[in-house]
Amino acid sequence: MIERFAKALNIAPELIKELEEDPVTFIIENNTFEKGCMAGVYYNDGDINNNPDPIDRFIELSNEKIALYERMLELEKEKNALLENLLKERK
Repeated sequence: MIERFAKALNIAPELIKELEEDPVTFIIENNTFEKGCMAGVYYNDGDINNNPDPIDRFIELSNEKIALYERMLELEKEKNALLENLLKERK
């Protein structure tokens, strides 16, 4: 069976044999959906409290990351300009 999977995936059978289960996948697969907790969304007597929508939170974090990279780029440009000025002054 492993040989068939390996051939279908175009990989060596040894890779499948040595494959270890990812702990995150294990946690997700064995998560129980009981009252009070469901995949990171917490309930208060059956009503969802003020947890932000995961997609909105992801977009917010992505925008923050973009702003941070833009700020880092500006700082790098300022640093390069200062170094160029120092080099010109030394000449």
